[in-house]
Amino acid sequence: MRIFAGWVTSLLFFVLGIQTPTSQANAPEYLEGKNDESNQITHKNIERLDYSFTSKITFTHGQVDWLSQLASQAGWPEKTHEKLKEIILRESGGCPNRKGGDIVDKNCNITGVSEWNHRSDTGLLQINGVNYDLSRNKWARVCLDLDICTQEPLLDPLINLKAGYLLYQYSGWGPWDPCTWDKTRCPKKKP
Repeated sequence: MRIFAGWVTSLLFFVLGIQTPTSQANAPEYLEGKNDESNQITHKNIERLDYSFTSKITFTHGQVDWLSQLASQAGWPEKTHEKLKEIILRESGGCPNRKGGDIVDKNCNITGVSEWNHRSDTGLLQINGVNYDLSRNKWARVCLDLDICTQEPLLDPLINLKAGYLLYQYSGWGPWDPCTWDKTRCPKKKP
């Protein structure tokens, strides 16, 4: 009976999205800073973003020399910056105004659309609609935790990085791992 009660309680916590406290020492890397109140990502933090550095950036396709400073401001730990750089270059080329399928020139100006099947992918990290649109996913973390429930705010580079960090805290690099959402993109195992 005790085991059954434990399973029911665990399932209830999972469904409601309640997390049990963990020791920072035992927390996985992607939960780093999750219990640190100053690093908590909330709607209030989004409203208090400092745009003094962001306004000075000239975004260019393939260039992300600004990333470390902006990522730090969004809460990303320094040890994640190199992987974050790879992901941003792969996902958006470093163009914050890019939606899925957009074709851009070297100055990140949108010049056309190559595909229409993933238009909800948004901004630097190409955050997908399942993460912000409650009509697609009733547990859309970006909407529920940050009160960002439409695509437009995620075209802001700092907000996109904040939302991306929230997803990273929940799921590590999983949201940007092609193998997670398309098994044909998994690396071939060596025999």
